[in-house]
Amino acid sequence: MGVKLLSIPIPDGLPQALKMSDEEFSRESRVVLAAKLYEMGRVSLGVAAEIAGMPRLDFLSALATYGVPAINLKDEEVAHEIEAARELAKP
Repeated sequence: MGVKLLSIPIPDGLPQALKMSDEEFSRESRVVLAAKLYEMGRVSLGVAAEIAGMPRLDFLSALATYGVPAINLKDEEVAHEIEAARELAKP
């Protein structure tokens, strides 16, 4: 997959106001964007990790920092999994 560069204007001094260097702000912004896209189901774990610029396992660990569940199932998928588990539990 090719790579594109995203440029987002931010107010001067924002990273410093957040007590971050420009590099720290840029790195965290990538992770936050990736986590939100993953949470919304717009990208896979692998693509999100690539956006964040980190290995998949590190990205999975980082999700907890932002309150994003590592397993991202829709309500109907959860219901299907519960029903499948009930069927398996029947004698």
